[in-house]
Amino acid sequence: MKILLVEDEVKLSSFVRKGLEGEGYWVDTAFDGQLGLSMALRGEYDLVILDVSLPQLNGFEVCRRLRAERPQVAILLLTALGGIAHKTEGYDAGADDYLVKPFEFQELLLRVRALYRRYHDAGPGRTLSVADLTLHLTTKRVERSGQPIALTAREYALLEYLLLNQGHVVSRVDIAEKVWELKFDTNTNIIEVYITYLRRKIDKDFSPKLIHTVVGMGYVLRA
Repeated sequence: MKILLVEDEVKLSSFVRKGLEGEGYWVDTAFDGQLGLSMALRGEYDLVILDVSLPQLNGFEVCRRLRAERPQVAILLLTALGGIAHKTEGYDAGADDYLVKPFEFQELLLRVRALYRRYHDAGPGRTLSVADLTLHLTTKRVERSGQPIALTAREYALLEYLLLNQGHVVSRVDIAEKVWELKFDTNTNIIEVYITYLRRKIDKDFSPKLIHTVVGMGYVLRA
């Protein structure tokens, strides 16, 4: 597994690099966002670990540009910015995971392994599907009736979770905690907003409708 670590704290970068190399990973490093983005776009990396508060170009912007150009690369944000607003911005930018500093190296290692399994162990041909809707896990391509559907990173994560649990009702709490690892806030309608976004893209112009509301319980994906 080839990893790019973009972190401007030299001591932390050295610590993480040595730890990952000790586990058998190939690790390159960059100390600012502009260089990190350039290396990520021209290199064949499986995973990019990004700080957010980077010189030249911040991690959110690096993540956003990298996700647009290299959808097959896993992205882990590693930052001291642990607020809900920052996590929301990170996931919206296309991050797959978000780890707040300070952290235990073992936790970072577990997340690295999980991301590798998610992107590579699935195999190039693995898909999730219901009716005429297909999600390709490796390429992150989504199609319905053969038509490609463009999704944001958050919409994709939500659809993937619904497909993995198709036929089962998932609550708003489940979605908030399992999809984005955010503590659910009863005063926000963010889940409903993204369900609406997803319905417009995969249900509005197609039949049968796939995303169903179960009043008082949550949502279920089924034909």
